[in-house]
Amino acid sequence: MKPLFMWAGGKNKMLKKYQAVDALPEKYNRYLEPFMGGGAMFIWAYNKNPEAEFYVNDLNAGIMSIYEAIKNDIESFTSYMDEMSKLYLPLPKGETDKVLEKELEKDWKKLFEARPCRRYFYFRLRNLHAFEYQKWSKTREAAVLYFLMKTGFNGIWQENKNTNGRFGTPAGLLNQKDKVYDKENVMKWHKALQNCTLLSGDFAETQKYVTADSYVFLDPPYRGCFTQYGVDFDDKIQQSVIDYLNQATSKGAYAMMSNRDIHDGFFESRMGNNNLLYFDVTYTAGRRKKNEDGTHSAKKAREILMIGVKQ
Repeated sequence: MKPLFMWAGGKNKMLKKYQAVDALPEKYNRYLEPFMGGGAMFIWAYNKNPEAEFYVNDLNAGIMSIYEAIKNDIESFTSYMDEMSKLYLPLPKGETDKVLEKELEKDWKKLFEARPCRRYFYFRLRNLHAFEYQKWSKTREAAVLYFLMKTGFNGIWQENKNTNGRFGTPAGLLNQKDKVYDKENVMKWHKALQNCTLLSGDFAETQKYVTADSYVFLDPPYRGCFTQYGVDFDDKIQQSVIDYLNQATSKGAYAMMSNRDIHDGFFESRMGNNNLLYFDVTYTAGRRKKNEDGTHSAKKAREILMIGVKQ
């Protein structure tokens, strides 16, 4: 099983670093993740102990609707995905035609009819998702969103006024060869989610599910980084995540929190006797630095893993 979609801040690469320093727990009967995102840590926790109880949450209702549809309506979900894939895959990629787009005033329906291609298919579908979703079932809405995420740009989540405040990410490379999504992987997720309670709301509300035999992984939007949550995740909220970790630890749970070190002592001054581990990382996308010649290269950074220690 692997993540269903790319997601900024995903933990696939960091997992190996956590395992190398024995930071992950051996035993737990309940797994709780208040910031689900792409689910890399959930996959590890599920593979480690599939018999555990799972509670996962994310403020982004869109991505949680995808998990919900896969859990509860897999046949309809995959049927919608297969239907869209069948229409999309035979199409040529298509290049931007600024003259035609101006002439048709970016009416994506007319543009697709005038020039059937993947580019205009994507924007037509994105427009339908933005303005006509009320006509759809929840499962169809989730499937369309998943299709857009699989064909959109680089796993980035954007919302804007042109898409009614809903998913507005630009088209990606649109170079899929024989499939848009991994159906076998989706089926694995369907099985894994059966023992999982799916939530979508304020992370603080999930504290009530923490028990002494829980493993809690907190992965909030990083300090100093673009947030996909539609709110300013400032230091006041970061402090509330630290408070959550301390409260979970006081209940006897094994609680961890990941974040980014921006070298101002913020976490060191607030974590008390909790363990802090540091990892050198290289960001190859989304956080690249611009060189003097205009090119971009990977950006080095340092991440922190904070592990609660019961006082």
